[in-house]
Amino acid sequence: MEKQTLTDTDPTDDFRGKAAIITGASRGIGAAAARELAGRGAAVVLASRTVQQIDELAENIRNEGGKSLAVACDVTRYSDCETTVARCLDEFGQLDILVNNAGVIDPIARLADSDPEQWGLAADINYKGVYHGLRAAIPVMERQASGTIVNISSGAATGVLEGWSHYCSSKAAALSLTRCADLECRDKGIRVVGLSPGTVATDMQVSIKASGINPISQLDPSAHISPEWVAKAIAWLCGPDAGDLAGTDLSLRTEEARRRIGLIT
Repeated sequence: MEKQTLTDTDPTDDFRGKAAIITGASRGIGAAAARELAGRGAAVVLASRTVQQIDELAENIRNEGGKSLAVACDVTRYSDCETTVARCLDEFGQLDILVNNAGVIDPIARLADSDPEQWGLAADINYKGVYHGLRAAIPVMERQASGTIVNISSGAATGVLEGWSHYCSSKAAALSLTRCADLECRDKGIRVVGLSPGTVATDMQVSIKASGINPISQLDPSAHISPEWVAKAIAWLCGPDAGDLAGTDLSLRTEEARRRIGLIT
């Protein structure tokens, strides 16, 4: 593929001239974030283990006039995250935004019934995957003296739910990583922020519903927000109006946050 050249920032496009990496970009929040950022002018690197889906999405973005690159990436392997960042730099020359979105809820099980290997894999994706993304991106952003990292969080980071020990504990650990990264990076021009979307209408809800465990599985589908709302919140967190939120974990469950982002009036 011919190298795709970025242009200077255009005031009519929030992120024209910027490059973003989105992990877990094959579906749900990740795919919506890729479309949203690309629609606002960013060049997007779609990172996922599911290569066919990100290839198709990347092609769709290019067909619509955007700039995109699909990269096979398993966030449990640091070398994959390092390679993804290198591919972004090779293709677009910079890295301005990282969305650490890759995450899993399966397998939902009470501790006494949980599979140790699968429990550990969930921790590797939800927690270590965030660390791997941070570790690969921060040195690049430090050299640029700029950048934004959005870690997709959850209300489960600060509350516990039956059957979700793997998810709650790994999201709590990832929230701590957000705070640590902010402490180390804020004075270097890097914004690190968490986003807790609440329940979102993605494939994850299918697994939650099927488990029948804890109150979340009993929610009516109408209670879930759309991935597109989360994508708009991600883009907003990368923009000029969210600087005061560095190091925090923004919850989309609050009316105040939704109103500030412009999701409601």
